[in-house]
Amino acid sequence: MKLDDWQKDVLETEGNLCLRSGRQVGKSTIIARKAAEYALQNPKKLIMVIAYVERQAGLIFSKILQNIHTINKKQICKKSKKPTKHIIRLENGSTIHCYAAGETGWGIMGFTIDLLIADEAAFINEEVWNSITPALAVTKGHIWLLSTPKLKEGYYYNCFTDPTFKSFHQSSENCPRIDKEFLEQKKKEFTKAQYAQMYLGEFVDDFKRVFSDEWIKKVCTLPPETPSLISGGETYLGVDIAGMGEDESVFSSLKKDKTVIQISQKITTKTKTTDTENMIIDLNIMYNYRKIGIDDAGLGTGVFDHLLEHDTLKHKIVGLNNARMFIDKENKTKKLYKEAMYYNLLGMGEREEIKFFNNDATKASLRSIQIEENGKISGRYSHIAESLIRAAWLAKAKPLNLWIKSLNYDKRDVFGAFE
Repeated sequence: MKLDDWQKDVLETEGNLCLRSGRQVGKSTIIARKAAEYALQNPKKLIMVIAYVERQAGLIFSKILQNIHTINKKQICKKSKKPTKHIIRLENGSTIHCYAAGETGWGIMGFTIDLLIADEAAFINEEVWNSITPALAVTKGHIWLLSTPKLKEGYYYNCFTDPTFKSFHQSSENCPRIDKEFLEQKKKEFTKAQYAQMYLGEFVDDFKRVFSDEWIKKVCTLPPETPSLISGGETYLGVDIAGMGEDESVFSSLKKDKTVIQISQKITTKTKTTDTENMIIDLNIMYNYRKIGIDDAGLGTGVFDHLLEHDTLKHKIVGLNNARMFIDKENKTKKLYKEAMYYNLLGMGEREEIKFFNNDATKASLRSIQIEENGKISGRYSHIAESLIRAAWLAKAKPLNLWIKSLNYDKRDVFGAFE
């Protein structure tokens, strides 16, 4: 593996370390290699890999296994002790564990840990650190934190400025593997604050969260996938479509009766366009939606166009384009469609008109949504939230009387769900 100079420094660092960076610079790659070498060179050690959600922790966990296989695959236990998605056992007695931290870290309490690795540490709840750091007390173990940054507050930020941690900062602009034209395009797409956070790896203070912890606690109360919730009422589907990479495609189903409640959530990765279309068709057979909301731009264009030709779905599909703008009839209010959908969901939650599943992935997604002072909304883990705002927009109790400011105005974009 050819390493950048900063990656070599990380590999040689002993003790606690805190790494903040822009996207795709190779932070998880070098931490995975460093963890593999630590496990192989230090017998009878317990290494714990955590992230807010299991999928995120699993990515670096799988890279650790790949590195161990490359360096010395004979150390990997076999048969009944072969690797699982939660544990890798080595012949030298060391083990690597992988778990989601969740809201409180309660599920990973009780371990005595020699090395704690936290991926996307800036997005892990503060309560988790209170639960898990005592596990290092007896062993005097070390902590390795890696993340794209968030605000200048909390455990991760404090560790980055703590002299007992060796801190690293790496911008995407300094990574030789990232195309400069790609970064120039991102500068055009994002605000200065968004770009600074995601690609320069800077702590940014001019953000605030859209959904507070109190809001999330009030809204996310339902037990997941409860069959008794499905019968009766009108159903709506919100879809956020990803490409063939690691990002998630999410399909969130809501039912509107006296209130709006979530009845289903499906998440897929590396999904082909045809598989996404088939998922929507299958879900419609199951729930018989009144309307289905899809972003009809970017990755969603092909799916949207194909489903408009489907005999059963063509009258149900509604284009909810994040980038389109609208104004009201009095020409007073002007917002991006995306912002309007988020504010609609925020209001529904405040009025107790909507309830979602009480699961960590949903709460993590909602918690990641931020708004800048200029009003632009974004999120590091937004896929679930994006599907929910579309379904909620279609299911809202009182439709807003809006006019689309677009040369290609399609009346069904806004009013289709209510005609």
